Amino acid sequence: MSTKLTKDFGSPLPIGWTALDHSAQTKHWTTFESKYGFRPGTKPASWPAIAEPTPSMTFDLDWHSFSTLASSAARVDAVNAEALRCFVTEFADDPAFVVLDWQHTCYSFNAEAHASAAEDAEWRVPVYPNGDYYIFARDGFDEGTFGHPWERTLCIFGPRMVATLGRTLATWLPTVRIDGCMVE
Repeated sequence: MSTKLTKDFGSPLPIGWTALDHSAQTKHWTTFESKYGFRPGTKPASWPAIAEPTPSMTFDLDWHSFSTLASSAARVDAVNAEALRCFVTEFADDPAFVVLDWQHTCYSFNAEAHASAAEDAEWRVPVYPNGDYYIFARDGFDEGTFGHPWERTLCIFGPRMVATLGRTLATWLPTVRIDGCMVE
C-alpha cells in the first residue's frame, strides 16, 4: 500500500498539479474576486459567497444528512470523480484549470494528466470543499466550480459545466439555487 504524500510533507506534487507563483495567484484571485464579488464568511448572512452567474447550479453538500462516515466519504469521492470525468471529457481539447484554495497555495491543474495517474491520483485540492473555499476554473473564470465549506454547497458555473457536471450532479444531489435564485 502506498501513501499519497504531498509537497507540504516533503514529496513532489501529484501528477497534473503545478504550484502557481505569488504573482499568478494574485492575478487569478483578483480576477475571480472582481468577476464574482467574492466575500468570504462563515455565517449565513454572508451566503452565498459569490454572485452566482447565469448559467449556474448550486448543490447542497450537507454531510449531516448521511448516517455514516462511509456514506459521507463515498459522496466526497463521487463528486470529485464526476468533476474529473467532466473536466477530461468536456475540456479534452485543453484540460488545464486554475485551482484557487483560499489563503493557501494555488495551482495549475491538468485534468488529463491527473486522470491518467489512475490510483496514484491524489487531489491536492478537492472539488468537494472540505474546510476551505475551493475554485476550479478555466482561465478567465467563465466555466468552473466554487465550493463553499460553511454553506456546504458546490456551485457549478458556465454553460459547458452546467450542461455536463451540473446535469449529472442534479440526478442525486439537492439543487438549492439555479442562476443564483433559490429553488422552491
